[in-house]
Amino acid sequence: MSITVHINNEQESVSVPDRFTALIRTAIAQTATMERVQAGEVSVTLVDDARIHALNEAYRQVDRPTDVLSFPQGDDFPLPEESGVAPLLGDIVISLPRAKEQAESYGHSLERELAFLTTHGFLHLLGYDHQTEAEEKQMFRRQEDVLAAIGLTR
Repeated sequence: MSITVHINNEQESVSVPDRFTALIRTAIAQTATMERVQAGEVSVTLVDDARIHALNEAYRQVDRPTDVLSFPQGDDFPLPEESGVAPLLGDIVISLPRAKEQAESYGHSLERELAFLTTHGFLHLLGYDHQTEAEEKQMFRRQEDVLAAIGLTR
């Protein structure tokens, strides 16, 4: 089994060339490899700031846009491994216009920012968080390890 990634582009302000969708798949595959996740299904949706703002407000009660949101699935009834059905890991939503703005602000490529946000969102699906300083340090170190493994260092 492997990780299945569904990518949906629901925004129109930033072009999404094939290399972006390939990069999203690569970032998830590399993270899965490094985290020893052998199977799963993930949905990644690219949206605009208005859509991610609405989601952020509805689900987190935060009245502003953000760059990435994660919605873990967490099956209530785990399937036996021999079923051959990959578990639903969850959904990642990325504001592509915000990713573009952040890439420009940080002085690196949109590809690096997109891989960073994808990895960040996927790590959340796998249970990582950054509520404490120790959690943040661990999660951000893991993100940098993934980005280095796919050749997107700063």
